[in-house]
Amino acid sequence: MMRFEVLGPVRVWREGRELDPGFPQQRALLALLLAHAGRTVPASEIMDVLWAERPPASAPNVVRRYIGALRRLLEPGLPPRAPGRRLPRSAGGHLLEAATEEVDLLRFRELTRQGKRAVATGRPETAARRFVLALEEWRGPVAMGAPASVREHVQFTAVQRELLETSGLAADAALLCGRADQVLPALRRATAHDPLDESLHARLVLALAACGLQAEALGAYEGIRRRLSRELGLTPGAELAAAHTRVLRQDVGRRSKQGPVVRPGRPLTATGTHPAPDTETRPPTPATGAPSRAGGGGDVAAAVPSARLPSASAFFVGRGPETEWLEEAGSAAGVVLVTGMAGTGKSTLAVHWAHRAADRFPDGRLFVALRGSDPDRSAVRPADALRGMLTALGVPAPRTPDGVDALTGAYRTLLARRRVLVVLDDAAGTAQLAPLLPAGPGSLALVTSRHALPGLVASGARPLRLAPLSAGDAHALLARRIGAARVAAEARAADEIVARCGGLPLALTGVAAHAAGRPDIPLAAVAAGLRESHGGLGALATTREAFLSSYRLLAPDGRRLFRLLPRHEGPGITAAGAAVLAGLPVRRARLLLGVLADAHLLTETAPGRYALHGLLRAFATERAQAEGRAGGS
Repeated sequence: MMRFEVLGPVRVWREGRELDPGFPQQRALLALLLAHAGRTVPASEIMDVLWAERPPASAPNVVRRYIGALRRLLEPGLPPRAPGRRLPRSAGGHLLEAATEEVDLLRFRELTRQGKRAVATGRPETAARRFVLALEEWRGPVAMGAPASVREHVQFTAVQRELLETSGLAADAALLCGRADQVLPALRRATAHDPLDESLHARLVLALAACGLQAEALGAYEGIRRRLSRELGLTPGAELAAAHTRVLRQDVGRRSKQGPVVRPGRPLTATGTHPAPDTETRPPTPATGAPSRAGGGGDVAAAVPSARLPSASAFFVGRGPETEWLEEAGSAAGVVLVTGMAGTGKSTLAVHWAHRAADRFPDGRLFVALRGSDPDRSAVRPADALRGMLTALGVPAPRTPDGVDALTGAYRTLLARRRVLVVLDDAAGTAQLAPLLPAGPGSLALVTSRHALPGLVASGARPLRLAPLSAGDAHALLARRIGAARVAAEARAADEIVARCGGLPLALTGVAAHAAGRPDIPLAAVAAGLRESHGGLGALATTREAFLSSYRLLAPDGRRLFRLLPRHEGPGITAAGAAVLAGLPVRRARLLLGVLADAHLLTETAPGRYALHGLLRAFATERAQAEGRAGGS
């Protein structure tokens, strides 16, 4: 039995005996593999982390030497050159195999996931317990013992942001159920780590007051107020000021006993209610080109409004109910999340609605492609996204601050009194998104992702799950692409094309593009080509690539179960059935089904019951054949 720790000093135990992970850079490699346990870390990414984007010519050999040393450390009985079980050979990179119970970060993430699910189902006491247990895994700065330059890399700062995010969620849940004392240690640690995070400090002020420590609560507020003034030239924002007002009125304890006073992740006004969009007292910046001060003091200046949206698709059809839902959800500031399986048209819908709603956001419309599922390029780092948005909003490059926290502060200060729509497309996860979400009461973040992002939903985002097109809308898309007359002339062939594309806009678009480029070929021949693929994706290469990029993000055990699912017989997939298929305990199978559903590679049709979309079933079958055996990675 092994035990690994990375949420503090990097440490390893085998059978209760602590081992020496080696020199700082070797510890850094171990920490990186632990942060991605069960997933291959590309060699280029390893070198980027270890050498801060300036690897020497000998870097690949050094990495191989470190991997060999770690193999001998973790499995001392291995024959020379044997890959072993812990660090098996992986094409293009390296991975560390470890069970959830063996790694503190994996335990933290699993407990946080359970807490978020408890929040989403209205069980704040359970959520608070899970979050507190998760935070007990946190013992200090992430990856201590690795070089400082490595610990400052986004791979580890993102983990640190996860810890801070869970601290905030723990405080929200504890305040909801009157158990603020449980989260005080974690909140103290979180605010010490990020002494300028107003949201965390607001939670600390409320938690201290709820525990009867009014004087300390007021002292905590005064401390953050002074730091904001001294270091950023700012006064406390609405959420922190609201917490202070409630402490002065001595109503924190009274309200928490009477009922919920906060929603997890949502700021409060001075009255303990949730703020409405402020469209009267915070006028938009005039589009004159003359810079105006943002946030009442700071160094950030805004120029003319920015409009950087991609062009809306000329082939957009249908999505009437979804557009109406966005109209209602987007009428209030905050965060709206559009999720769904690859190819359902999330980005197209988001851009379509953003153009439609442009007049509501006179101070700017921004679009950031976050590349969360891009197979060829790594996901955009928050700092890079923030620099791009600040530039788009008129901040000169020389005045752009360094570091994610400073960039986030400048960005949110700039938007604090403005109405801006920020489209964050193809998000990789909550950690990537957290610094990019505007905090002002008049702005809206419209996020798209292939992942369910329960943490974002638990923090107040309104979710929309985008399903495949209805048969009628799918026919309309095909007609828009190749012409209504051609579709009407071969109605039966058009019906078959729509059916074999499963209502997926990406698949339909690919087939329609092929048909439009060859008007002499009958639609019946196009349909026959789809039919002759025998349920595979041979004629839908673009769709296959989209599915593959989602599949590659899974851990090996998730990929293995996904490949096995087409063998399931019956109307719905359950944890018990999946456990039999994969030879897993039911509890583990249930967890993996949840992971697949969160990645939208499965659809949860009813609690605990799942289904595979027809094209995903074909893709899973292809992967099983291509990888040779279900046990492969």
